[in-house]
Amino acid sequence: MTRDRFTTARALALLLPLALMAGALAFQYVGGLYPCEMCWWQRYPHIAAIVLAALAFVMPGMAGKRALVAAAAIAILVSGGIGVFHAGVEYHWWEGITACASTMHGSGGSVQEMLDRIMKAPVVRCDVAQWTLFGISLAGFNAIVSLIGGAAVLWLMRRRNPSAFR
Repeated sequence: MTRDRFTTARALALLLPLALMAGALAFQYVGGLYPCEMCWWQRYPHIAAIVLAALAFVMPGMAGKRALVAAAAIAILVSGGIGVFHAGVEYHWWEGITACASTMHGSGGSVQEMLDRIMKAPVVRCDVAQWTLFGISLAGFNAIVSLIGGAAVLWLMRRRNPSAFR
């Protein structure tokens, strides 16, 4: 494996989940789309991928760097797999395994204040796409981009001649 391919793989392993998380946060905080429980499930592997890929920039030794980038790619693929499952729930191809989620924040206060927060908090259903483009939901886009991107990172890391790499 040439160092150029590894450098590209490492950069992709960091930039892809960063871009997907930035998009998710923009849809949440700018677009007003609240994430459901399964949306959160898709974010966690991306957060892990960002940390793993970032560590690959400071880790000494090529073997450790390769392991971190490969782990980041796997985390990206896991998010894509969760995205496939979530999109299937949204399109009613199968049932989800979770109830609707609430976006209620805060705790404490009087019973009345807590009840008011509960009543005002929007309920976000996991089986209804809040936004689509060309019939593809955000979960569907995450699935497509994550599965292709994670596979691309692993493809870039493949070894043509294992004995040539040390």
